[in-house]
Amino acid sequence: MSVHFDLLKTDSATAARRGRLRTRHGMVETPIFMPVGTQGTVKSVTPTHLQDIGAQIILGNTYHLNLRPGSELVRDLGGLHRFMGWDGPILTDSGGFQVFSLAKLRDIRDDGVAFQSHLDGAKLFLGPKEVMGIQQNLGSDIAMVLDECPPWPCERDDCARAVARSRRWAEQCRQIATDSGFLAAGHHVFAIVQGSTFDDLRREAAESLAALDFPGYAVGGVSVGEPEPEMLKQVGATTPFLPANKPRYTMGLGTPPQLLRMVALGVDMFDCVLPTRVARNGLVFTPDGPLNLRNEQYRADPRPIVEGLANYTANFSRAYLRHLTLAGEILSCTLLTIHNLHFYLDLMAQARAHLDAGDFDSWHRAWIGRYEAGAAARRA
Repeated sequence: MSVHFDLLKTDSATAARRGRLRTRHGMVETPIFMPVGTQGTVKSVTPTHLQDIGAQIILGNTYHLNLRPGSELVRDLGGLHRFMGWDGPILTDSGGFQVFSLAKLRDIRDDGVAFQSHLDGAKLFLGPKEVMGIQQNLGSDIAMVLDECPPWPCERDDCARAVARSRRWAEQCRQIATDSGFLAAGHHVFAIVQGSTFDDLRREAAESLAALDFPGYAVGGVSVGEPEPEMLKQVGATTPFLPANKPRYTMGLGTPPQLLRMVALGVDMFDCVLPTRVARNGLVFTPDGPLNLRNEQYRADPRPIVEGLANYTANFSRAYLRHLTLAGEILSCTLLTIHNLHFYLDLMAQARAHLDAGDFDSWHRAWIGRYEAGAAARRA
């Protein structure tokens, strides 16, 4: 397999890494945050907005895009990049999590998952062949394998069965990607490590998947209801057993401090709906913790959300943004989403700069301390 990930530097005090990932649609500097474009759009913003704030790679979803508008239609119209007007890299989640969280009825079998659509109840099936075929239709730069995400809490025996089944599905996905020419054409396939809160199962899953030599690996099954200390513990229980020369991706989280703590644990890539979701309710991120623009104290506040964070939203005052939010104006969703995504992307840019400079550990501890102190003061 061709070399596609350069590990440029490792932090001396933590497990943090500075890397560079090559894809068919461009280079990705890591650590990186990926805005979530589940259904072929990052909600309320355009590809131009994303480019302006420095997005390098975005995420789409196999489950949703296959249900609507259908992966064959996307393929026939030139693939997901052309369909949505985004010419940068795209990672697509396999849809396994959505099958387990959204489907009305599901039957988990050794060959895949039979389920009913959350849209109309239609009977559908996703197995390794279907998942890889859909992502090939979409033209994904990075395709995720089908996996079984155990709930939290779960019994050990149930988790062990899910880990074993996920490993079999991963091997099948990799073989399909090899036989179809997907990997040879420069697309990547990432395996997903499950194991819930059982450290030994996570190690077993990580080591068995590493032996299959995937282009990259994800830590799955975290932030599914467990307390934050347990979530971070499981990330830390997984990354040491993943190949150092491959990118590592933690799926579906988190808050700004969580991202920095996971960078320190050796994670390279993240995605999360949090910055876009809370923007639609008037919540924005600052270095001193989240700020709720609905609060009366911002009614006449002339300042931008964050001084010195240069994006289009910085042209407007907190007072104006609060007005748009309370008035239910659609523009508020766009402007606050631009800010929140830029905040996350800028945080990762700062992390990369401090890894390059060699002072990541002291910087990230100070950054988290300021953010959490400010958040606590606002709650008081």
